[in-house]
Amino acid sequence: MKRDSRLSSVLHALLHMAEHDGPVTSETLAWCLGTNPVVVRRTMGYLREAGIVTSGRGHAGGWRIQADLGAVTLGQLHEALGEPAMFAIGNRNETPECLVEQAVNAALEGPLAEAEALLLKRFAEITLADLAVDFARRHAAARRKRS
Repeated sequence: MKRDSRLSSVLHALLHMAEHDGPVTSETLAWCLGTNPVVVRRTMGYLREAGIVTSGRGHAGGWRIQADLGAVTLGQLHEALGEPAMFAIGNRNETPECLVEQAVNAALEGPLAEAEALLLKRFAEITLADLAVDFARRHAAARRKRS
């Protein structure tokens, strides 16, 4: 089953954008992400609707982070992306008549719901600023290694 990597891609793009003083074009972000600019525009559009980024057209256009990095959580980004499914596993049939399948669903539903709730709780605690600090630390360590 294909994974939804939009949250990971958005975080990657936003951290690149946080490193730039001005707007960042869809083409530049697409190059950073190894994807197509159309995919970037479509995905970033969700963040624009949520008030996290702005966009401008023309020669000096591109994407800018509008929100405070310390105020935007992974949970908010997940929500802005339409709350994609957290797990690729789930029930084969949501309303089975088969008693075996009902037992299987009952066994899966509780643990999956608990895991999703825990993950969403943690996402609400992690901000873009947290990721930016981690990136800065890793970048500084990599530069020291090269010296």
